[in-house]
Amino acid sequence: MRLLVTGGAGFIGSAVIKKIIRNTNHSVINVDKLTYAANLKSLEEVSESERYTFEKVDICNFDDLSTTFAKHNPDAIIHLAAESHVDKSIKKPEDFIYTNVIGTFNLLEISKEYYSNIDLTRRSKFRFLHVSTDEVYGDLGPEDPAFTENNPYCPSSPYSATKASSDHLVRAWHRTHKLPTIITNCSNNYGPFQFPEKLIPLMIKNALNDKLLPIYGSGEQIRDWLFVEDHADGLYEVLVNGLVGQTYNIGGNNEKTNIEVVNDICKLLDRLVPKKNGSYKDQIEFIQDRPGHDERYAINSTKIQKELNWVPKHTFESGIEKTVLWYVDLFKNQ
Repeated sequence: MRLLVTGGAGFIGSAVIKKIIRNTNHSVINVDKLTYAANLKSLEEVSESERYTFEKVDICNFDDLSTTFAKHNPDAIIHLAAESHVDKSIKKPEDFIYTNVIGTFNLLEISKEYYSNIDLTRRSKFRFLHVSTDEVYGDLGPEDPAFTENNPYCPSSPYSATKASSDHLVRAWHRTHKLPTIITNCSNNYGPFQFPEKLIPLMIKNALNDKLLPIYGSGEQIRDWLFVEDHADGLYEVLVNGLVGQTYNIGGNNEKTNIEVVNDICKLLDRLVPKKNGSYKDQIEFIQDRPGHDERYAINSTKIQKELNWVPKHTFESGIEKTVLWYVDLFKNQ
């Protein structure tokens, strides 16, 4: 198959592309406009493959995107391109409206027209996989059951509101235009190559640079942590074996408070690159909480586990050690 991946130079997108090039015979067209969080170095190991092509295209540019479809004739779409940093969405929500809503609309409209014009054999195999987030469901209380695919949407931030909007568009294009779409909603990803604005790489970078480790509020917010390679495995399973029109939640089964995560990072750094005096925990600083901060996310992945036999291979302990080791090596060589 020829797979068109939007946002393929991003954190999750690059992991998906590397999995596909390493482990399958499929070809990949990476469509990315290369924003600040994109990193083509994350794709160096596959960039010379004759099955990999990069197109610098903004999904908000309808004409360029349409030209890319016509040039490469994809057999499936994996839509990952998105603005995703909650803090930035609070300060500048218009970027999130354009990329997450308008960009998804453009992709759906072009896919609809493209799908209607390919032959019946290719139409029977065509898929539009839309990758979303658990944040569209809002937040949970301490004793609430984890999110299932049937939870109502209740987004809290401009980021999650735009992702919820894009999910609704995808469902509408499936219902109205019969576009063969599938949606996934994932929990918090972490791992190598993540841009250091997100919690885990930011804490590692600050710690190693002898800077403060800022934690919102009391640090008791709970997240379900998913190692990025496990997410890439899950997305591929959904693309190949998932049912059209369905939604699949992908979670890591690793609920931890933010302060627990930061303490775990500090313990690993204390062992791997000990300070001359004291612990990295001494750099922790609690700061004013951000507006509308969700209390808890948790994903129930029973559906994908039962129907597609996907389970995460990493515990938080194994994943975070791999991640810290990778960043320690990265920052040591900078």
